[in-house]
Amino acid sequence: MSERWARTVLAAYRFAGAAAFPLVGPYVAWRATKGKEDPTRRYERSGYAGKPRPEGPLIWAHAASVGETIAIVPLIESILGYGVNVVLTTGTVTSAQVAEERLGDSIIHQFVPLDLKPAIGRFLNHWQPDLAIIAESEIWPMTIMELGYRRIPQVLVNGRLSERSFQSWKKRANIAEALFENLSHVVAQSEVDAERFEALGARPVTVSGNLKVDTNPPPVDGRALHAISRQLSLRPTWAAVSTHEGEERMAAEIHLMLRSRHPGLLTIIVPRHPERAAALADEFAAMGLRSVTRSSGDRIRSDTDILLGDTIGEMGLYLRLTEIAFVGRSLTAEGGQNPLEPAMLETAVLAGRNVQNFREAYQRLIDGGAAKLVANRDMLAGAVNFLLLNDATRRKMMAAGAATVEDMRGALGKTLKALEPFIHPLVVKARLKGVR
Repeated sequence: MSERWARTVLAAYRFAGAAAFPLVGPYVAWRATKGKEDPTRRYERSGYAGKPRPEGPLIWAHAASVGETIAIVPLIESILGYGVNVVLTTGTVTSAQVAEERLGDSIIHQFVPLDLKPAIGRFLNHWQPDLAIIAESEIWPMTIMELGYRRIPQVLVNGRLSERSFQSWKKRANIAEALFENLSHVVAQSEVDAERFEALGARPVTVSGNLKVDTNPPPVDGRALHAISRQLSLRPTWAAVSTHEGEERMAAEIHLMLRSRHPGLLTIIVPRHPERAAALADEFAAMGLRSVTRSSGDRIRSDTDILLGDTIGEMGLYLRLTEIAFVGRSLTAEGGQNPLEPAMLETAVLAGRNVQNFREAYQRLIDGGAAKLVANRDMLAGAVNFLLLNDATRRKMMAAGAATVEDMRGALGKTLKALEPFIHPLVVKARLKGVR
């Protein structure tokens, strides 16, 4: 595909988006009925602003979902410390809640506009950002092109390209180059990610490591932790967190396999999508298991088999209730989920082998003796059983997790160094204007 043809395709995408814009309202309304949009803020997805633009320099930061939002919180806090305003966009209701919990009124939060010319144009006309910082792997053609057209510097931080995404972009190399040439800088998570971005035409590219390592451990409500810990007493526990369809049933089957060997065993299951909790509770009941959902507030009794974590923002609670955690989307689904939060909370980490999206983090944890990968349900059951029986091995993995995470820190400083040429002029401008 020639460069001219690639630009023709992108121009067609631009006009197709404009033609489809009248359908945005019904589409977002439908998503709101499914709980995927905040019905009171649907207009933000069309680019309408929910708040006035503050005076002075403004940075637009974007994080797609919960993981990306948590990852860039320390980066945003550092930028705020320079005296520059930040408007943070996210794409999900849960990530908006995390932004509110972690950053509060220190930033302006908006839902990200859909990648359509009218929506993006309206958003940029109002906010007029001086710099755009995009987290991880959010590659939206219209957004990138519009920022480039307006000569607004855009930097991709904590950049990651999965093998699947890379191969897909390689088939459209000219389109990738036409888009990535608009990026002022790519700060990649790993050398592999950096090589992939460079192969697709991004320049310059540097490596920072994973920003998720430089975050604080997930917070916890101390009173809730104390209350539930008292209910559990000294019962043995293990957790399956960030699970996807099929992995919850697998965890329940493992509970059935192990409870006779470990009297009083409690299994903690935290699905990636909490809205599935009601259906999961019914499924567990059909298996003869007694479950309690966290949102119900019901007491965990001695005959409770499963604590079903169906709340947002309480991963810190669930992980502090156990010393063994299986991290999902790794056995029945592909890509994996972030293992760093369990590791930094000194939890022995188990996962399936499909962890491509967090390959470097898992490799470091495995090499450090903090994590083990399993091939199937029976191997996972065996690993949980072994760790429950062997205190010394379990505690060695727990300590290794915290130590490995500490060794991996430093991505925040490297990212700030890469951003310095873009942020420093804004800091000077803000001081000269006397804003904030």
